[in-house]
Amino acid sequence: MLTQVHFLLTYSCNFECDHCFVYSSPRAEGTFTIGRLKAALDDIAKAGSVEWIYFEGGEPFLYYPLMLEGLRLAHEMGFRTGIVTNAYWAISREDAELWLRPLRALEVSDLCVSDDTYHYGDEEDTPPKNVLAVAEKLGLPVGSICIEKPEISAENKGHRGKPVLGGGPLLKGRAVENLAEGLPLRNSEEFTECPEEDLRNPARVHIDPYGNVHLCQGLLMGNMFETPISELWDKYDAESHPICGPLLEGGPALLAKKYEVKHEKEYASACHFCYIVRRSLLNRFPKYLAPPQVYGIE
Repeated sequence: MLTQVHFLLTYSCNFECDHCFVYSSPRAEGTFTIGRLKAALDDIAKAGSVEWIYFEGGEPFLYYPLMLEGLRLAHEMGFRTGIVTNAYWAISREDAELWLRPLRALEVSDLCVSDDTYHYGDEEDTPPKNVLAVAEKLGLPVGSICIEKPEISAENKGHRGKPVLGGGPLLKGRAVENLAEGLPLRNSEEFTECPEEDLRNPARVHIDPYGNVHLCQGLLMGNMFETPISELWDKYDAESHPICGPLLEGGPALLAKKYEVKHEKEYASACHFCYIVRRSLLNRFPKYLAPPQVYGIE
Protein backbone atom coordinates (compact mmCIF):
# COMPACT_ATOMS: atom_id res chain seq x y z
CA MET A 1 0.00 0.00 0.00
CA LEU A 2 1.35 3.40 -0.97
CA THR A 3 1.64 5.46 2.23
CA GLN A 4 4.44 7.96 1.52
CA VAL A 5 5.13 10.35 -1.34
CA HIS A 6 8.44 12.20 -1.36
CA PHE A 7 8.63 15.27 -3.57
CA LEU A 8 12.01 15.97 -5.11
CA LEU A 9 11.07 19.64 -4.98
CA THR A 10 14.17 20.50 -6.98
CA TYR A 11 17.22 18.71 -8.35
CA SER A 12 19.29 21.79 -7.56
CA CYS A 13 21.51 21.75 -4.48
CA ASN A 14 24.19 24.02 -3.03
CA PHE A 15 26.29 20.89 -2.39
CA GLU A 16 27.66 18.36 -4.88
CA CYS A 17 28.13 15.32 -2.65
CA ASP A 18 30.04 12.21 -3.71
CA HIS A 19 27.23 9.95 -2.53
CA CYS A 20 24.26 11.74 -4.13
CA PHE A 21 21.71 9.32 -5.65
CA VAL A 22 20.37 11.86 -8.15
CA TYR A 23 23.46 13.85 -9.17
CA SER A 24 22.20 17.03 -7.48
CA SER A 25 24.45 20.08 -7.73
CA PRO A 26 24.23 23.86 -8.23
CA ARG A 27 24.04 23.12 -11.98
CA ALA A 28 21.26 20.51 -11.81
CA GLU A 29 18.02 21.55 -13.49
CA GLY A 30 14.40 20.87 -12.60
CA THR A 31 12.18 22.52 -9.98
CA PHE A 32 8.45 22.21 -9.30
CA THR A 33 6.14 25.12 -10.06
CA ILE A 34 3.41 25.87 -7.54
CA GLY A 35 0.77 24.92 -10.11
CA ARG A 36 2.24 21.49 -10.69
CA LEU A 37 2.73 20.98 -6.97
CA LYS A 38 -0.93 21.77 -6.26
CA ALA A 39 -2.07 19.45 -9.04
CA ALA A 40 0.17 16.66 -7.77
CA LEU A 41 -1.16 16.97 -4.21
CA ASP A 42 -4.76 16.90 -5.44
CA ASP A 43 -4.00 13.77 -7.44
CA ILE A 44 -2.21 12.09 -4.52
CA ALA A 45 -5.23 12.70 -2.30
CA LYS A 46 -7.33 10.67 -4.75
CA ALA A 47 -5.08 7.65 -4.23
CA GLY A 48 -6.65 7.33 -0.77
CA SER A 49 -3.85 5.50 1.05
CA VAL A 50 -1.11 8.16 1.28
CA GLU A 51 -0.46 9.41 4.82
CA TRP A 52 2.89 11.21 4.54
CA ILE A 53 4.20 13.92 2.21
CA TYR A 54 7.93 14.71 2.30
CA PHE A 55 9.80 17.56 0.66
CA GLU A 56 13.41 16.93 -0.30
CA GLY A 57 15.69 17.29 -3.30
CA GLY A 58 18.26 18.46 -4.09
CA GLU A 59 17.83 21.00 -1.34
CA PRO A 60 14.21 22.08 -0.77
CA PHE A 61 15.15 25.13 1.33
CA LEU A 62 16.61 26.71 -1.82
CA TYR A 63 12.97 27.29 -2.76
CA TYR A 64 11.75 28.16 0.71
CA PRO A 65 8.45 29.94 -0.21
CA LEU A 66 7.49 27.08 -2.53
CA MET A 67 8.32 24.52 0.17
CA LEU A 68 6.27 26.40 2.77
CA GLU A 69 3.28 26.59 0.46
CA GLY A 70 3.56 22.89 -0.28
CA LEU A 71 3.70 22.12 3.43
CA ARG A 72 0.67 24.33 4.05
CA LEU A 73 -1.38 22.69 1.32
CA ALA A 74 -0.41 19.18 2.41
CA HIS A 75 -1.22 19.98 6.06
CA GLU A 76 -4.64 21.40 5.15
CA MET A 77 -5.38 18.24 3.14
CA GLY A 78 -4.72 16.11 6.24
CA PHE A 79 -1.30 14.70 5.34
CA ARG A 80 1.52 14.41 7.84
CA THR A 81 4.57 16.21 6.51
CA GLY A 82 8.34 15.90 6.62
CA ILE A 83 11.43 17.59 5.20
CA VAL A 84 14.94 16.40 4.35
CA THR A 85 17.57 19.17 4.32
CA ASN A 86 21.30 19.77 4.56
CA ALA A 87 20.61 22.82 6.79
CA TYR A 88 22.95 25.14 4.88
CA TRP A 89 20.74 28.04 5.97
CA ALA A 90 21.27 27.55 9.73
CA ILE A 91 24.50 29.55 9.97
CA SER A 92 23.70 30.42 13.58
CA ARG A 93 21.09 29.37 16.11
CA GLU A 94 19.36 32.71 15.69
CA ASP A 95 19.14 32.14 11.93
CA ALA A 96 18.00 28.56 12.44
CA GLU A 97 15.10 29.77 14.57
CA LEU A 98 14.09 32.33 11.91
CA TRP A 99 13.78 29.56 9.30
CA LEU A 100 12.24 26.96 11.61
CA ARG A 101 9.44 28.90 13.32
CA PRO A 102 7.08 28.71 10.30
CA LEU A 103 7.51 24.93 10.29
CA ARG A 104 6.17 24.68 13.83
CA ALA A 105 3.08 26.66 12.81
CA LEU A 106 2.56 24.20 9.95
CA GLU A 107 2.88 21.25 12.36
CA VAL A 108 5.68 19.55 10.43
CA SER A 109 5.94 16.01 11.79
CA ASP A 110 9.47 15.06 10.77
CA LEU A 111 12.58 17.13 10.07
CA CYS A 112 15.57 15.13 8.83
CA VAL A 113 18.93 16.90 8.77
CA SER A 114 22.04 15.65 6.95
CA ASP A 115 25.07 15.94 9.21
CA ASP A 116 28.02 13.94 7.90
CA THR A 117 31.45 14.23 6.34
CA TYR A 118 30.00 14.36 2.83
CA HIS A 119 28.37 17.69 3.70
CA TYR A 120 30.53 19.27 6.40
CA GLY A 121 33.78 17.34 6.59
CA ASP A 122 35.03 16.83 10.13
CA GLU A 123 33.69 20.12 11.50
CA GLU A 124 32.25 19.90 14.99
CA ASP A 125 30.12 23.04 14.95
CA THR A 126 27.87 22.60 11.89
CA PRO A 127 24.60 24.15 10.67
CA PRO A 128 22.77 20.83 11.26
CA LYS A 129 23.75 20.98 14.92
CA ASN A 130 22.18 24.46 15.09
CA VAL A 131 19.00 23.00 13.64
CA LEU A 132 18.97 20.06 16.05
CA ALA A 133 19.30 22.37 19.05
CA VAL A 134 16.73 24.94 17.92
CA ALA A 135 14.20 22.38 16.67
CA GLU A 136 14.27 20.68 20.05
CA LYS A 137 13.70 24.06 21.71
CA LEU A 138 10.72 24.74 19.42
CA GLY A 139 9.26 21.27 19.90
CA LEU A 140 9.79 20.19 16.30
CA PRO A 141 10.39 16.45 15.75
CA VAL A 142 13.93 16.30 14.38
CA GLY A 143 16.64 13.76 13.66
CA SER A 144 19.97 13.62 11.87
CA ILE A 145 20.98 11.57 8.84
CA CYS A 146 24.61 10.54 8.99
CA ILE A 147 25.93 8.65 5.96
CA GLU A 148 29.33 7.09 6.63
CA LYS A 149 31.83 6.34 3.89
CA PRO A 150 31.80 2.73 2.58
CA GLU A 151 33.62 0.33 4.85
CA ILE A 152 35.27 -3.02 4.19
CA SER A 153 34.47 -5.89 6.52
CA ALA A 154 36.56 -9.04 6.75
CA GLU A 155 33.65 -11.06 8.09
CA ASN A 156 32.77 -14.19 6.16
CA LYS A 157 29.09 -13.93 5.24
CA GLY A 158 28.95 -16.67 2.66
CA HIS A 159 31.35 -15.07 0.20
CA ARG A 160 34.18 -17.59 0.61
CA GLY A 161 36.11 -15.46 3.06
CA LYS A 162 36.40 -12.46 0.75
CA PRO A 163 36.15 -8.98 2.25
CA VAL A 164 32.63 -7.61 1.81
CA LEU A 165 31.17 -4.13 1.62
CA GLY A 166 29.33 -2.79 4.64
CA GLY A 167 27.72 0.46 5.74
CA GLY A 168 27.96 3.65 3.79
CA PRO A 169 25.83 5.00 0.93
CA LEU A 170 24.11 2.88 -1.68
CA LEU A 171 26.19 2.66 -4.83
CA LYS A 172 23.96 4.40 -7.33
CA GLY A 173 24.04 7.85 -8.86
CA ARG A 174 27.20 9.85 -8.29
CA ALA A 175 28.34 7.32 -5.66
CA VAL A 176 29.13 4.87 -8.47
CA GLU A 177 31.35 7.44 -10.15
CA ASN A 178 33.13 8.62 -6.99
CA LEU A 179 33.02 5.86 -4.35
CA ALA A 180 33.06 2.45 -6.05
CA GLU A 181 36.74 2.33 -6.98
CA GLY A 182 38.86 0.18 -4.65
CA LEU A 183 35.93 -1.52 -2.91
CA PRO A 184 35.80 -5.33 -2.61
CA LEU A 185 33.98 -6.96 -5.50
CA ARG A 186 31.77 -10.02 -5.89
CA ASN A 187 30.83 -12.07 -8.92
CA SER A 188 27.93 -10.45 -10.72
CA GLU A 189 26.08 -13.78 -10.85
CA GLU A 190 25.65 -13.63 -7.06
CA PHE A 191 23.34 -10.60 -7.27
CA THR A 192 20.03 -12.37 -7.76
CA GLU A 193 17.71 -10.05 -5.82
CA CYS A 194 17.03 -6.39 -5.08
CA PRO A 195 17.80 -6.04 -1.34
CA GLU A 196 16.88 -2.36 -0.93
CA GLU A 197 13.42 -1.74 -2.41
CA ASP A 198 10.07 -3.53 -2.24
CA LEU A 199 9.34 -3.32 -5.95
CA ARG A 200 6.33 -5.59 -5.75
CA ASN A 201 4.42 -3.59 -3.12
CA PRO A 202 6.13 -0.21 -2.72
CA ALA A 203 5.02 1.85 0.26
CA ARG A 204 6.98 4.92 -0.87
CA VAL A 205 7.64 6.69 -4.15
CA HIS A 206 9.52 9.84 -5.11
CA ILE A 207 8.10 12.36 -7.59
CA ASP A 208 10.44 14.73 -9.39
CA PRO A 209 9.75 18.09 -11.09
CA TYR A 210 9.23 16.36 -14.45
CA GLY A 211 6.39 14.22 -13.06
CA ASN A 212 8.48 11.03 -12.92
CA VAL A 213 7.29 8.63 -10.21
CA HIS A 214 10.41 6.85 -8.95
CA LEU A 215 10.25 3.38 -7.39
CA CYS A 216 14.00 3.70 -6.95
CA GLN A 217 16.11 6.62 -8.15
CA GLY A 218 15.87 6.51 -11.95
CA LEU A 219 13.51 3.50 -12.02
CA LEU A 220 9.98 4.67 -12.77
CA MET A 221 6.44 3.51 -12.22
CA GLY A 222 5.43 6.11 -14.82
CA ASN A 223 4.84 9.83 -15.17
CA MET A 224 2.04 11.47 -13.19
CA PHE A 225 1.86 14.45 -15.57
CA GLU A 226 0.82 11.96 -18.27
CA THR A 227 -1.17 9.50 -16.13
CA PRO A 228 -2.65 10.38 -12.71
CA ILE A 229 -0.79 8.72 -9.85
CA SER A 230 -4.02 7.13 -8.62
CA GLU A 231 -4.31 5.43 -12.02
CA LEU A 232 -0.61 4.56 -12.15
CA TRP A 233 -0.93 2.90 -8.76
CA ASP A 234 -4.07 0.94 -9.68
CA LYS A 235 -2.50 -0.37 -12.90
CA TYR A 236 0.99 -1.03 -11.56
CA ASP A 237 1.99 -4.67 -11.97
CA ALA A 238 5.60 -5.27 -10.94
CA GLU A 239 5.89 -8.63 -12.69
CA SER A 240 4.96 -7.17 -16.09
CA HIS A 241 7.15 -4.09 -15.67
CA PRO A 242 10.08 -4.48 -18.10
CA ILE A 243 12.67 -3.62 -15.44
CA CYS A 244 11.03 -4.57 -12.13
CA GLY A 245 9.87 -7.95 -13.45
CA PRO A 246 13.39 -9.32 -14.09
CA LEU A 247 14.70 -7.72 -10.89
CA LEU A 248 12.04 -9.50 -8.85
CA GLU A 249 12.65 -12.81 -10.59
CA GLY A 250 16.43 -12.84 -10.50
CA GLY A 251 17.90 -9.49 -9.48
CA PRO A 252 20.30 -7.43 -11.59
CA ALA A 253 21.98 -10.65 -12.76
CA LEU A 254 18.78 -11.67 -14.59
CA LEU A 255 18.11 -8.11 -15.79
CA ALA A 256 21.51 -8.07 -17.50
CA LYS A 257 21.01 -11.55 -18.95
CA LYS A 258 17.48 -10.89 -20.21
CA TYR A 259 18.51 -7.82 -22.20
CA GLU A 260 21.98 -9.10 -23.13
CA VAL A 261 23.80 -6.23 -21.46
CA LYS A 262 27.58 -6.47 -21.68
CA HIS A 263 29.16 -5.78 -18.29
CA GLU A 264 32.08 -6.42 -15.99
CA LYS A 265 32.30 -9.71 -14.09
CA GLU A 266 32.35 -8.22 -10.59
CA TYR A 267 30.61 -5.44 -8.67
CA ALA A 268 30.65 -4.10 -5.13
CA SER A 269 26.91 -4.54 -4.46
CA ALA A 270 23.56 -5.33 -6.03
CA CYS A 271 22.83 -1.59 -6.31
CA HIS A 272 26.14 -1.04 -8.07
CA PHE A 273 25.43 -3.76 -10.65
CA CYS A 274 21.77 -2.78 -11.09
CA TYR A 275 22.64 0.87 -11.65
CA ILE A 276 25.22 0.03 -14.32
CA VAL A 277 22.80 -2.30 -16.12
CA ARG A 278 19.95 0.21 -16.00
CA ARG A 279 22.19 2.97 -17.34
CA SER A 280 22.98 0.72 -20.32
CA LEU A 281 19.25 0.34 -20.99
CA LEU A 282 18.27 4.03 -20.93
CA ASN A 283 17.67 4.33 -24.67
CA ARG A 284 15.66 1.11 -24.79
CA PHE A 285 13.31 1.99 -21.95
CA PRO A 286 13.06 5.80 -21.68
CA LYS A 287 9.55 5.49 -20.22
CA TYR A 288 10.83 3.49 -17.25
CA LEU A 289 14.42 4.68 -16.83
CA ALA A 290 14.59 8.45 -16.46
CA PRO A 291 15.56 11.23 -16.30
CA PRO A 292 19.02 10.86 -17.87
CA GLN A 293 20.52 13.34 -15.39
CA VAL A 294 19.95 10.83 -12.57
CA TYR A 295 22.35 8.59 -14.48
CA GLY A 296 24.96 11.34 -14.80
CA ILE A 297 23.96 12.26 -18.36
CA GLU A 298 23.40 15.98 -18.89
